[in-house]
Amino acid sequence: MGTAGAEGKTGMSRAFFVTGTDTGAGKTFSSVVLLHALRQQGLRAVGMKPVASGSEATPEGLRNEDALALQAASHPRPDYALVNPWALREPTAPEIAARLDGVTVSMPPIVAAFDALKAQADVVLVEGVGGFLAPVNAELDQCELPRALDLPVLLVVGLKLGCINHARLTLEAVRARGFEVLGWVASDVEPTMLFPDDYFEALKAALPAPCLGRLPHSPGVDPATLTRFLDLPAGFPAA
Repeated sequence: MGTAGAEGKTGMSRAFFVTGTDTGAGKTFSSVVLLHALRQQGLRAVGMKPVASGSEATPEGLRNEDALALQAASHPRPDYALVNPWALREPTAPEIAARLDGVTVSMPPIVAAFDALKAQADVVLVEGVGGFLAPVNAELDQCELPRALDLPVLLVVGLKLGCINHARLTLEAVRARGFEVLGWVASDVEPTMLFPDDYFEALKAALPAPCLGRLPHSPGVDPATLTRFLDLPAGFPAA
Protein backbone atom coordinates (compact mmCIF):
# COMPACT_ATOMS: atom_id res chain seq x y z
CA MET A 1 0.00 0.00 0.00
CA GLY A 2 1.28 3.48 -0.74
CA THR A 3 1.66 6.47 1.49
CA ALA A 4 0.06 9.84 0.89
CA GLY A 5 1.06 13.10 2.48
CA ALA A 6 1.62 16.81 2.35
CA GLU A 7 4.57 18.67 0.91
CA GLY A 8 7.55 18.87 3.27
CA LYS A 9 11.02 20.29 2.91
CA THR A 10 12.19 17.07 1.26
CA GLY A 11 9.10 16.59 -0.92
CA MET A 12 6.12 14.35 -0.29
CA SER A 13 5.56 13.46 3.34
CA ARG A 14 6.00 9.80 4.19
CA ALA A 15 4.48 7.72 6.95
CA PHE A 16 4.39 4.17 8.26
CA PHE A 17 2.74 2.07 10.94
CA VAL A 18 4.65 0.22 13.67
CA THR A 19 3.03 -2.92 15.07
CA GLY A 20 4.37 -5.63 17.34
CA THR A 21 4.16 -9.34 17.86
CA ASP A 22 2.28 -8.66 21.10
CA THR A 23 2.07 -6.31 24.06
CA GLY A 24 5.53 -5.71 25.51
CA ALA A 25 7.35 -6.43 22.25
CA GLY A 26 9.28 -3.16 22.41
CA LYS A 27 7.22 -1.10 19.96
CA THR A 28 7.67 2.24 21.70
CA PHE A 29 11.37 1.73 22.40
CA SER A 30 11.96 0.75 18.77
CA SER A 31 9.80 3.62 17.52
CA VAL A 32 11.79 6.16 19.53
CA VAL A 33 15.07 4.85 18.12
CA LEU A 34 13.59 4.90 14.62
CA LEU A 35 12.56 8.54 15.08
CA HIS A 36 16.09 9.45 16.11
CA ALA A 37 17.52 7.56 13.13
CA LEU A 38 15.28 9.49 10.75
CA ARG A 39 16.12 12.80 12.42
CA GLN A 40 19.83 12.02 12.10
CA GLN A 41 19.24 11.90 8.34
CA GLY A 42 18.08 15.51 8.52
CA LEU A 43 14.38 14.68 8.33
CA ARG A 44 11.60 16.22 10.35
CA ALA A 45 10.25 13.07 11.98
CA VAL A 46 7.33 12.93 14.41
CA GLY A 47 5.67 10.09 16.26
CA MET A 48 2.02 9.36 16.88
CA LYS A 49 0.18 6.86 19.09
CA PRO A 50 -3.47 7.22 18.08
CA VAL A 51 -4.82 5.07 20.91
CA ALA A 52 -3.04 4.60 24.24
CA SER A 53 -4.34 2.80 27.31
CA GLY A 54 -2.78 3.35 30.70
CA SER A 55 -2.81 7.15 31.03
CA GLU A 56 -2.34 9.31 34.11
CA ALA A 57 -4.28 12.43 35.00
CA THR A 58 -2.19 15.61 34.89
CA PRO A 59 -3.07 19.32 35.06
CA GLU A 60 -2.88 19.28 31.24
CA GLY A 61 -5.14 16.24 30.90
CA LEU A 62 -4.56 12.49 30.50
CA ARG A 63 -1.00 11.60 29.51
CA ASN A 64 0.38 8.23 28.41
CA GLU A 65 4.03 7.30 28.99
CA ASP A 66 4.54 5.80 25.52
CA ALA A 67 2.95 8.76 23.77
CA LEU A 68 5.10 11.16 25.81
CA ALA A 69 8.22 9.23 24.74
CA LEU A 70 7.21 9.57 21.09
CA GLN A 71 6.50 13.27 21.56
CA ALA A 72 9.92 13.81 23.18
CA ALA A 73 11.69 11.98 20.34
CA SER A 74 9.93 14.03 17.67
CA HIS A 75 11.22 17.10 15.87
CA PRO A 76 9.44 19.41 15.52
CA ARG A 77 7.78 18.65 18.85
CA PRO A 78 4.04 18.26 18.17
CA ASP A 79 1.17 19.05 20.51
CA TYR A 80 0.25 16.10 22.71
CA ALA A 81 -3.32 16.12 21.39
CA LEU A 82 -1.95 15.32 17.92
CA VAL A 83 0.38 12.60 19.17
CA ASN A 84 -2.33 10.83 21.17
CA PRO A 85 -5.92 11.69 20.21
CA TRP A 86 -7.37 8.87 22.33
CA ALA A 87 -5.83 8.64 25.82
CA LEU A 88 -7.51 5.97 27.95
CA ARG A 89 -7.08 5.67 31.70
CA GLU A 90 -6.79 1.97 32.50
CA PRO A 91 -3.64 -0.03 31.55
CA THR A 92 -5.59 -2.78 29.83
CA ALA A 93 -6.80 -3.78 26.37
CA PRO A 94 -7.97 -0.63 24.54
CA GLU A 95 -11.47 -1.98 23.92
CA ILE A 96 -11.92 -2.59 27.66
CA ALA A 97 -10.19 0.67 28.67
CA ALA A 98 -12.45 2.67 26.36
CA ARG A 99 -15.55 0.98 27.74
CA LEU A 100 -14.43 1.77 31.30
CA ASP A 101 -13.89 5.41 30.28
CA GLY A 102 -17.33 5.53 28.66
CA VAL A 103 -15.98 6.43 25.23
CA THR A 104 -15.98 4.79 21.81
CA VAL A 105 -12.74 5.17 19.89
CA SER A 106 -13.45 6.39 16.36
CA MET A 107 -11.33 7.21 13.32
CA PRO A 108 -12.15 10.90 12.56
CA PRO A 109 -10.02 12.38 15.40
CA ILE A 110 -7.17 10.04 14.44
CA VAL A 111 -7.31 11.01 10.77
CA ALA A 112 -7.46 14.73 11.63
CA ALA A 113 -4.44 14.48 13.95
CA PHE A 114 -2.50 12.44 11.40
CA ASP A 115 -3.17 14.99 8.66
CA ALA A 116 -1.99 17.78 10.96
CA LEU A 117 1.23 15.92 11.72
CA LYS A 118 1.88 15.26 8.03
CA ALA A 119 1.65 18.99 7.37
CA GLN A 120 4.54 19.71 9.76
CA ALA A 121 6.86 16.74 9.15
CA ASP A 122 8.72 14.81 6.49
CA VAL A 123 8.00 11.45 8.14
CA VAL A 124 5.21 10.41 10.50
CA LEU A 125 5.66 7.21 12.53
CA VAL A 126 2.33 5.82 13.77
CA GLU A 127 2.64 3.33 16.61
CA GLY A 128 -0.17 0.89 17.24
CA VAL A 129 -1.45 -0.37 20.58
CA GLY A 130 -1.09 -4.04 21.43
CA GLY A 131 -0.89 -6.51 18.56
CA PHE A 132 -1.97 -6.08 14.94
CA LEU A 133 -5.44 -7.59 15.42
CA ALA A 134 -6.18 -6.18 18.87
CA PRO A 135 -9.73 -4.80 18.93
CA VAL A 136 -10.10 -1.07 19.55
CA ASN A 137 -13.86 -1.31 19.90
CA ALA A 138 -16.54 -3.85 19.07
CA GLU A 139 -16.39 -2.96 15.37
CA LEU A 140 -12.85 -1.65 14.86
CA ASP A 141 -9.66 -3.71 14.99
CA GLN A 142 -6.16 -2.28 15.26
CA CYS A 143 -5.40 -3.22 11.66
CA GLU A 144 -8.03 -0.73 10.43
CA LEU A 145 -5.84 2.18 11.56
CA PRO A 146 -3.12 1.69 8.93
CA ARG A 147 -5.91 0.86 6.45
CA ALA A 148 -7.62 4.20 7.04
CA LEU A 149 -4.32 6.10 6.95
CA ASP A 150 -2.99 4.14 3.95
CA LEU A 151 0.26 3.09 5.61
CA PRO A 152 2.85 0.36 5.07
CA VAL A 153 3.71 -1.70 8.15
CA LEU A 154 6.90 -2.31 10.12
CA LEU A 155 6.92 -5.18 12.61
CA VAL A 156 8.72 -5.14 15.96
CA VAL A 157 9.55 -8.61 17.24
CA GLY A 158 10.20 -8.88 20.96
CA LEU A 159 12.85 -11.57 21.46
CA LYS A 160 11.29 -13.97 23.94
CA LEU A 161 9.95 -17.49 24.07
CA GLY A 162 7.28 -17.94 21.39
CA CYS A 163 8.41 -15.00 19.27
CA ILE A 164 9.04 -17.02 16.11
CA ASN A 165 5.45 -18.22 15.98
CA HIS A 166 4.08 -14.81 16.94
CA ALA A 167 6.18 -13.06 14.31
CA ARG A 168 5.17 -15.47 11.54
CA LEU A 169 1.49 -15.22 12.46
CA THR A 170 1.61 -11.42 12.58
CA LEU A 171 3.35 -11.09 9.22
CA GLU A 172 0.88 -13.54 7.73
CA ALA A 173 -2.01 -11.43 9.04
CA VAL A 174 -0.45 -8.22 7.73
CA ARG A 175 0.18 -9.62 4.25
CA ALA A 176 -3.21 -11.34 4.06
CA ARG A 177 -4.85 -7.94 4.45
CA GLY A 178 -2.90 -6.47 1.57
CA PHE A 179 -0.46 -4.26 3.47
CA GLU A 180 3.05 -3.54 2.28
CA VAL A 181 5.64 -4.80 4.78
CA LEU A 182 8.67 -2.54 5.18
CA GLY A 183 10.56 -5.07 7.28
CA TRP A 184 11.02 -6.02 10.90
CA VAL A 185 13.13 -4.98 13.88
CA ALA A 186 14.13 -7.30 16.72
CA SER A 187 14.09 -5.96 20.26
CA ASP A 188 15.88 -7.67 23.14
CA VAL A 189 13.10 -7.26 25.69
CA GLU A 190 14.15 -10.09 28.03
CA PRO A 191 17.80 -9.82 29.16
CA THR A 192 17.65 -13.28 30.77
CA MET A 193 16.32 -15.02 27.65
CA LEU A 194 18.12 -18.25 26.77
CA PHE A 195 19.80 -18.45 23.34
CA PRO A 196 18.70 -15.03 22.01
CA ASP A 197 21.23 -15.10 19.17
CA ASP A 198 19.87 -18.43 17.98
CA TYR A 199 16.33 -17.06 18.05
CA PHE A 200 17.42 -14.01 16.09
CA GLU A 201 19.03 -16.16 13.39
CA ALA A 202 15.95 -18.40 13.27
CA LEU A 203 13.76 -15.33 12.79
CA LYS A 204 15.91 -14.09 9.92
CA ALA A 205 15.53 -17.47 8.25
CA ALA A 206 11.79 -17.74 8.91
CA LEU A 207 10.43 -14.28 8.16
CA PRO A 208 9.74 -13.29 4.53
CA ALA A 209 10.71 -9.64 5.09
CA PRO A 210 13.99 -7.74 5.52
CA CYS A 211 15.49 -7.41 8.97
CA LEU A 212 16.17 -3.73 9.69
CA GLY A 213 18.15 -4.26 12.85
CA ARG A 214 18.27 -5.63 16.38
CA LEU A 215 18.05 -3.29 19.36
CA PRO A 216 19.77 -4.33 22.60
CA HIS A 217 18.14 -4.22 26.01
CA SER A 218 19.29 -0.75 27.08
CA PRO A 219 17.39 0.70 30.05
CA GLY A 220 18.44 4.25 30.81
CA VAL A 221 20.52 4.64 27.64
CA ASP A 222 19.95 7.65 25.39
CA PRO A 223 17.97 6.14 22.47
CA ALA A 224 19.71 8.51 20.03
CA THR A 225 22.91 6.52 20.61
CA LEU A 226 21.26 3.24 19.57
CA THR A 227 20.55 4.16 15.97
CA ARG A 228 23.75 2.37 14.93
CA PHE A 229 21.94 -0.91 15.54
CA LEU A 230 19.47 -0.13 12.74
CA ASP A 231 20.08 -0.76 9.07
CA LEU A 232 17.49 1.31 7.22
CA PRO A 233 17.45 1.19 3.42
CA ALA A 234 17.99 4.39 1.46
CA GLY A 235 14.86 6.52 1.32
CA PHE A 236 13.18 4.65 4.18
CA PRO A 237 10.21 4.50 4.63
CA ALA A 238 9.49 5.19 0.95
CA ALA A 239 8.43 2.17 -1.09
